[in-house]
Amino acid sequence: MAGLNSTPSGERVHIGFFGVRNAGKSSLVNAVTGQDLAVVSDVAGTTTDPVRKAMELLPVGPVLIVDTPGIDDEGTLGHKRVEKAKRALDSTDVAVLVVDAQRGMTTVDEELVAAFRERNVPYVVAFSKTDLTDSEVLSAADSADDDGGADVVRHAFVSTSSVRGVGIDELKNAIASLAKTAKNVRKLVSDLVEPGDVVVLVVPIDSAAPKGRLILPQQQVIRDLIEAGAIASVTSVDALPAALDALTRPPRLVITDSQAFGAVAAIVPADVPLTSFSILMSRYKGTLQAQVSSARALESLTDDDVVLISEGCTHHRQCEDIGTVKLPRFISQLCGAHPHFEFTAGGEFPSDVSGYSAVVHCGGCMLNAREMEHRAQVAVEQGVPFANYGMTIAMATGVLERSLAPIITGSRET
Repeated sequence: MAGLNSTPSGERVHIGFFGVRNAGKSSLVNAVTGQDLAVVSDVAGTTTDPVRKAMELLPVGPVLIVDTPGIDDEGTLGHKRVEKAKRALDSTDVAVLVVDAQRGMTTVDEELVAAFRERNVPYVVAFSKTDLTDSEVLSAADSADDDGGADVVRHAFVSTSSVRGVGIDELKNAIASLAKTAKNVRKLVSDLVEPGDVVVLVVPIDSAAPKGRLILPQQQVIRDLIEAGAIASVTSVDALPAALDALTRPPRLVITDSQAFGAVAAIVPADVPLTSFSILMSRYKGTLQAQVSSARALESLTDDDVVLISEGCTHHRQCEDIGTVKLPRFISQLCGAHPHFEFTAGGEFPSDVSGYSAVVHCGGCMLNAREMEHRAQVAVEQGVPFANYGMTIAMATGVLERSLAPIITGSRET
């Protein structure tokens, strides 16, 4: 249960440092974090892959710092590094554009600003190495202000020197201010319950269950219920009938692992709201609406279709692995055919999914909301149905409408 004491990556503010080669990104990262996190050198292109560090950064709180390769790298290998840097932007909550004060804003820097704005990413332009120049590096930036429109991305400009420690606190404060606008304010489950409500959590214990611990979504739901003043009652599928009988009143909600949807739905009375951890995660990560119609589209898959099953983390696969074994079984059961399946895990997610007939994704507990929204958007823009594990299994077991009802009708917030 040690995971309960640390903030998971998906709940941290992702702060990405971007810029051209030798702009001073790594030096500034080290100055901001107070650690020798990134290798610093006068040689352009020292950072070859995104460097990530989870830490507490005052006054922001739990963050994931990402130092990216130079966005102007060259050659075959350099272009791969650039793609890695661009890929990091998909999960960035606050971007820091590091600009060499001696060179000023380049065309590449301006293209990055355009990318931030297109993706609605709040950003800071940090002019670095100001100890080496006497020019008024902020004058041009100050004149390039927003037009005041409501849809303009928030941004800031800061003058810094990693060598002299100038502007580092100002940069941290600017990041903290922008992080407030990027923070995921959605609720996981607390807006569906009242203080004193009993919520039954069904946690299957099988060969694929982690020995001696609960998986992250289960931990997060328990914590959210406790903070809401509700009562979390945790049980297995086999003990569920006894757990329900032991209650003096019906539970406000039953939340199950999606894999047990069929068995749990048969036990829980029809008038008791029922949903799954995975479906709650889809709402929390902002992809629920995109998934509802997509889950229904899975019914029409044929033997000739190819389905991408994607997980946001990597783990040791067991004989009854949910992604590679159980999901294909559920999907085949749903459509009455045998589509082909391909798999990705961790940070790998293709930018082109047009060759697939559907994408079925995990709940994304290890990915932040921006990353999950990006993955769903990639599929939707290319006309490919995108549904997560819970939505798919609910559809396959005939309980989709029931599992969505508590979320659609139960929120106490407008």
